Amino acid sequence: AGADYNRLGIPGETELTGRGVSWCATCDAAFFKDQEVAVVGGGDAALDEGLFLTRYASTVHLIHRRDELRASAILQERARANPRFTFTWDTVVERIIGTGQVERLALRNLRTGATSELPVSAIFIFIGQTPNSGLLRGLADLDAGGHAIVDLSMRTSVPGLFAAGDIRTNAARQLIAACGDGATAAIAAEHWLG
Repeated sequence: AGADYNRLGIPGETELTGRGVSWCATCDAAFFKDQEVAVVGGGDAALDEGLFLTRYASTVHLIHRRDELRASAILQERARANPRFTFTWDTVVERIIGTGQVERLALRNLRTGATSELPVSAIFIFIGQTPNSGLLRGLADLDAGGHAIVDLSMRTSVPGLFAAGDIRTNAARQLIAACGDGATAAIAAEHWLG
């Protein structure tokens, strides 16, 4: 069932998806070589993907709604040491502006209320994912984020029900990891069927 990337839910996001709005830097970074881009988020994914973007973009503007990051200390250290990384604190993106392509972002500072615009060619959004686990609600045990709780064999709390990939707890959120989970679940299911 996988998971869906969380969206900002702002004007321009849907209209400009694939035209500068992205949830995957490793997929789309090369399209923005020597251009200024923005990353929204403050966790590991935002910094990790943002650091990857610095290989291509001239500047990566990290926009975060708080004044501190949740990312691991090592990623924060790497980002702060990278001359292509800039930080915009206490700020949210209110609108993505562009005609057929991202051109700029309308920003609002949460402390002061001041508004501004940031010219960028792309915005990469890393504010989490929501597992598509509705089919398991009321059936199997889920964590607070809605992920299926599984053991190392991908078994859920329901005998004979297995969960693999982004829908499970502590998933790596990578296709290759989901494939490995699926293989593990298939082997465990075969043993369970016995």
